[in-house]
Amino acid sequence: MRKFLTSTVAVSAALLLALSACGDNEREGSDSGSGSDKGFAKDSLIGVALPSKTSENWVLAGDLFTNGLKDAGFKSDVQYAGASTTVADQQAQITAMITKGAKVIVIGATDAAQLSTQVAAAKQAGIKVVAYDRLIKNTPDLDYYIAFDNFKVGQLQGQALLDGMKAKKPTGPYTIELFSGSPDDNNAGVFFNGAMDVLKPAIDKGEVIVGSGQTKVEQTATQGWKAENAQSRMDTLLTSTYGSGKTLDGVLSPNDTLARAIITSVKGAGKPIPVVTGQDSEVESVKSIMAGEQYSTINKDTRKLVAETIKMVQKLQAGEEPEINDTKSYDNGNKIVPSYLLAPIIVTKANAAQAYADDPKLGPLTK
Repeated sequence: MRKFLTSTVAVSAALLLALSACGDNEREGSDSGSGSDKGFAKDSLIGVALPSKTSENWVLAGDLFTNGLKDAGFKSDVQYAGASTTVADQQAQITAMITKGAKVIVIGATDAAQLSTQVAAAKQAGIKVVAYDRLIKNTPDLDYYIAFDNFKVGQLQGQALLDGMKAKKPTGPYTIELFSGSPDDNNAGVFFNGAMDVLKPAIDKGEVIVGSGQTKVEQTATQGWKAENAQSRMDTLLTSTYGSGKTLDGVLSPNDTLARAIITSVKGAGKPIPVVTGQDSEVESVKSIMAGEQYSTINKDTRKLVAETIKMVQKLQAGEEPEINDTKSYDNGNKIVPSYLLAPIIVTKANAAQAYADDPKLGPLTK
């Protein structure tokens, strides 16, 4: 508790210093055009605040931002939040980026609901803020959101679950279990709602049955997106609901890390592997798909997402409006955030070679 309070005080003090510097930053910006619609210098500092390294894609994103921003002529400050259970690390990192005079801050939020103070401070300093992959909630000061279409991701996962079960067993009803991501990640609810958009009609008709009866996102959440939490819950479900020979046909898993944990649990219980969905095209999951274990993943090419984000930064630097292709879908609770959405692709064993044909890391795994 003492450690938490000390951290909180430190973050608050740093934020006050940043706010006191905002007026100076704004005055400097008014002279040179920095942070305004007139753009800013080509060699300006760009901040990138990412969550902890919980998946391959976050690690890759950090490397891509570091190299891509340098190649584009910018200075960069790419930071990862620590593995603590609070958002204090990321709050402090964003505050430091404001103090250093960043002209754009790209944020992959650790906790989407606890960054409004930092976003407001950036806005006051004339800094543009781009939410990367995860929408930042409850702030009027967020400028842009860039991501793959996460509701569509959920819809693709739900449809893949139905298709995979029907391919294994032509007629139902099918018994499934539902998993969702971390409750502090706004995307977790979006993925789940997208999947339920597809699954709920089948559940309502009795064609699909959730064996445990746990159908709400609060019941299915996986704190911290941690594999051990998903495996523990799957262990409990197998014991409580499937201990008497009841068949489990499918599991909705929101990402690859959790999918592999779920499969590990099922194999450990000596039960047949059900149809399991995923997301992120992680190497071990692509191997699992090709081996006939995990059924599907979602290809959200981090290279493309980072490249489009850097293009957005370049537009802002030139004093131009970044490309936006969605102005109605992503309401953060305070405003509908102008968004640029990329299209996700469902991947199964059947189309893996095509999906990863130009990926030097994943392509060879599908041969």
